[in-house]
Amino acid sequence: MTRWRLTIEYDGTPFMGWQRQEHGPSVQQTLEEAIHRMTGELAAVHAAGRTDAGVHALAMSAHVEIAKTLTEHRLREGLNALVRPHPVSILAVAKVADDWHARFLCIGRRYLYRILDRRAPPALDAGRVWHVAVPLDAEAMQQGAAHLIGRHDFTTFRSAQCQSDSPVKTLDRLDVRRVDEEIHVEAAARSFLHHQVRSMVGCLALVGRDQWQADDMRKALEARDRSALGFNAPPHGLYFVEAIYPEVGANR
Repeated sequence: MTRWRLTIEYDGTPFMGWQRQEHGPSVQQTLEEAIHRMTGELAAVHAAGRTDAGVHALAMSAHVEIAKTLTEHRLREGLNALVRPHPVSILAVAKVADDWHARFLCIGRRYLYRILDRRAPPALDAGRVWHVAVPLDAEAMQQGAAHLIGRHDFTTFRSAQCQSDSPVKTLDRLDVRRVDEEIHVEAAARSFLHHQVRSMVGCLALVGRDQWQADDMRKALEARDRSALGFNAPPHGLYFVEAIYPEVGANR
């Protein structure tokens, strides 16, 4: 039995999320079915994070155990052939130790949120950015984001369905910058609450539209109350960027 690490890129648009669901397709199901077709084995694929419906990944890290003898090249190429026509790509595969775990050994996760703030809607990036038809003030958004850095009770920015034992998380980074016609929000932490990034971005967009002041981010945080939230940004602008591990550094 060999444990393999997979680095996976996917467009989340047609999926109900990473995790297997009874009511629709998932990235996990797509990969597990491809592995079954390739090896005849019913293998479970475990990821560093569980992205929601519509959320994308640039380099999700996962692991799977396979009994059949395979080379790295054959596993990667075989899976990429078998996941078609789903928008999933295996970027890299590597053998890892039997106790290596994509989720439990992960010490950091990074996300990117893309906002297109122009009047004209996207044609090429439809479903891959959040379109806001008015200009946003990136500097004001950055000022608001600064209030959330550090260790806090993020109850306000937590989904009612969140299964985390505690709402307390340490947010290492929350940067807002303009990239041409887009606003990019980059978030980094050891782990995140369910909907935390989308909730933070939704409120930052209110700051960018001058509907909130930067200090309102602090007030929302300190309220520790979901009713103090502005709103959630939609899932299709969110990307899982990388998972970080102590022995190998960044995933990509």
